[in-house]
Amino acid sequence: MAIREILTAPDPRLRRISTPVEVVDDAVRALMDDMVETMYDAKGIGLAAIQVDVPRRVIVMDLAGEDEEPSPIYFVNPEILDPSGETSLYQEGCLSVPEFYEEVERPAKCRVRYLDYNGVETTLDAEGLFATCIQHEMDHLNGVLFIDHLSRLKRDRILRKLKKEQRLAAMA
Repeated sequence: MAIREILTAPDPRLRRISTPVEVVDDAVRALMDDMVETMYDAKGIGLAAIQVDVPRRVIVMDLAGEDEEPSPIYFVNPEILDPSGETSLYQEGCLSVPEFYEEVERPAKCRVRYLDYNGVETTLDAEGLFATCIQHEMDHLNGVLFIDHLSRLKRDRILRKLKKEQRLAAMA
C-alpha cells in the first residue's frame, strides 16, 4: 500500500470523466487499498480515484468516528438510484479543495448500486452524511467539484485563493 498525491483544484485533471472498471481484480483492489491509506493519511472520509489521478469509477469512504473502529466501504462503478425529492444541507469540504467548507444542498436520501471490494454487486440505502458523501464522491467521477454547486462568486473566490496559495507554495 502507498500514500498517493491528491490533486487539488484548479488542476484540470480533476475535471476528467472517469471510465468504468471492467473487472475488480488485484490491480483495482491495490488501487482501493492505496486510496484508503491516502484518505486516512489526509484525514478525509471519502476519496474518488480521479483525486489521485486515476480516472476510473472507484470510490472509497469511511464514516467511522475518531473513537470508532475503521470501517472502509469500497465502491466500484457506483450508480445513484432513486434520489429523494427531499433535500438536506450539509457543510462539505474536500481533499481536493483543502481548507474550504461550504453548505451544499443535495437529495437527503438515495440508493447506491455498486461492485464491492470483491466485485460483488451490492445495493445500499443512504441517508444523512452517507447520502451526502456518496453523492459528493460520485460528482468527482463526473468531473464535478462541490464548489460547482456554489454561486459563481463563491466558487471564483475559492479558486483564486487556491491559485494564490499554490503560487506561494511553489515560491517557498
